[in-house]
Amino acid sequence: MGAGSGKGKSILFGEHFVVYGLPALAAGIASETTASVNRKDTPGWTLEDNRPEMPGYKKKKADEQRASVENILRFCGIDLTESGIHIALGGELVCASGIGASAASCVALARALDEEFDLGMDDSKINAAAYQGEMGYHGTPSGIDNTASTFGGLVWFIRHLEGGPPSFEILKLNRPVHLVIASTGITASTKAVVDDVRKTKEDNPEWWKTVADEYLQLVTDARAALIDPDLERVGGFMNRNHELLQELTVSCKELDNLVALARDNGALGSKMTGTGRGGNMIALAPDKDTMVRIAEALRAGAEAVWTTAFGL
Repeated sequence: MGAGSGKGKSILFGEHFVVYGLPALAAGIASETTASVNRKDTPGWTLEDNRPEMPGYKKKKADEQRASVENILRFCGIDLTESGIHIALGGELVCASGIGASAASCVALARALDEEFDLGMDDSKINAAAYQGEMGYHGTPSGIDNTASTFGGLVWFIRHLEGGPPSFEILKLNRPVHLVIASTGITASTKAVVDDVRKTKEDNPEWWKTVADEYLQLVTDARAALIDPDLERVGGFMNRNHELLQELTVSCKELDNLVALARDNGALGSKMTGTGRGGNMIALAPDKDTMVRIAEALRAGAEAVWTTAFGL
């Protein structure tokens, strides 16, 4: 049997700004998806998906998941015409939008195939295989999710505005950082939200430049504070990043309420994460006890709440 795992992810800084070539910071979180691969006599592949999920997630993603598995098998050069494999997915990472669930499953499967078939893939190859898997879910993904899932730690990500490959830098921390993730249960159209931000940017270029310049300084300072680490400064940068996203009109009252609730219960900083106008928020905790207190408070107003860590 071959086995592997992949980390979930959370975008710490950079939603929407990253579209315009500004840096983003994403974390490969401790919560993981696991995969096992067992050979079987009959050809083809079968899948047993035991991952926890938000209601309806796996059914909605089933066609994309099949395409993803086929992409990874093709990349790895696995021929299943005579004998096949059975894939089992598990782990504690919840299948939900915004936390890298698809990327984690792709990385876990690639590692399990590598071990079972002795493919000799290093992490760079695993990342490339997972990117192919992500194409089954997202068409042309940015690559940030599978990179965070493969390498963990922090990913400093910059999109190439002229269509070339994005640049990544993997940053490691010397201690784990505690994080709470909460879902509003609201799903917004990524395309619609991105289009709205683009229109606002084009209608107000001077305003956009002011906001973008402030964000660039903020994310640069946040990177240094995370590596230091100075978590109180990081929390302050998260709070200001949320305010900038409010100015971009991509937050909503449900997110703002959860953000405020987290701060009232000890979060060093909190902000929306991902597309916005629904989806998830994150809260930075100074220690495990405070993380638990924040999570308990957020459960009163959120659809779902997870605790995890990054920087491991």
